[in-house]
Amino acid sequence: MTSMPTSAAVQVQGLRKQYAVHEKEPGFAGSLRAFVNRKTRHVEAVKGVSFDLAEGEVVGFLGPNGAGKTTTLKMLSGLLHPSGGEARVLGFEPRRRETGFLKQITLVMGQKQQLLWDLPALDSFLVNQAIYEIPDEQYRATMREFTEVLGLEGILKKQVRKLSLGERMKCELAAALLHRPKILFLDEPTIGLDVNMQEAVREFVREYNARHGATVMLTSHYMADVTALARRILVIDQGQLVFDGDLAQLAEQGSGGKTVRLQFRQPVTSAQLAAYGTVVQSDALSAELRVPRAEVSGRAARLLAELDVADLTVEDPPIEAVMAELFGRQEAASGA
Repeated sequence: MTSMPTSAAVQVQGLRKQYAVHEKEPGFAGSLRAFVNRKTRHVEAVKGVSFDLAEGEVVGFLGPNGAGKTTTLKMLSGLLHPSGGEARVLGFEPRRRETGFLKQITLVMGQKQQLLWDLPALDSFLVNQAIYEIPDEQYRATMREFTEVLGLEGILKKQVRKLSLGERMKCELAAALLHRPKILFLDEPTIGLDVNMQEAVREFVREYNARHGATVMLTSHYMADVTALARRILVIDQGQLVFDGDLAQLAEQGSGGKTVRLQFRQPVTSAQLAAYGTVVQSDALSAELRVPRAEVSGRAARLLAELDVADLTVEDPPIEAVMAELFGRQEAASGA
């Protein structure tokens, strides 16, 4: 295997992961047959993915459920061994899980916890200090920083099981970043949190990135997480990388249209609006149309000339709509 250059923080080349899945017919008879003659099929979760991440870069890693996002992050953090291809993180080969590698990365999974349930969060922090061999002075400085930024005052000495979900997530983030990793793999870090806590987590990640120059790879089903933090977007679907660029480029590639929002002085029917574009929403005095990107100027001019328009705005469609459209096209292509 050829060696990869080491200029980027994360380098991925042709990364693949294949699982052997055991199949069983239902019922007791099916269990007996599976015991005697087990059937196995192979599922390729990640199919030859390649990309580089620069030092200090924040990247959104998006895709539908089962696309291969978490599998990719687990391979990059060394929890899974790839079936093929190569990955380098800070020059290390993740699957070897060398000490120098583990001390510089972290993987935060919103649905998993590392804090000890019946002990105060502070005890788990002290355990992590010992594991990562964090000097006392650095530990105290980091704790002061995290307590200030995350608002941990008053909750560190509570048993973890008595913390609210938002409080626990703040402590989970602090525990995961206590050793000041240079690489953050964040898998759904705001899942299940309310709007205020989601914003607090985003602000913490943004602040950590700015202070420490960490490279961040973020997956989330909340598009607000991605749009608030990431300039670059990677999209994976059915195990393959289908997009690599910024949000504006994603809107261009994923959608052939723009959203036109209208306010009227006089009621207008959906039938009237259909002549100007696809009606997404209409309630007499307001409407939302989807208009082909190349025809926006002409149709906007017609709307202003032919209808009693009080206000008109043109914008890219919501990123959720763009993603849904992009995935829909991929599914149609794979089924063709």
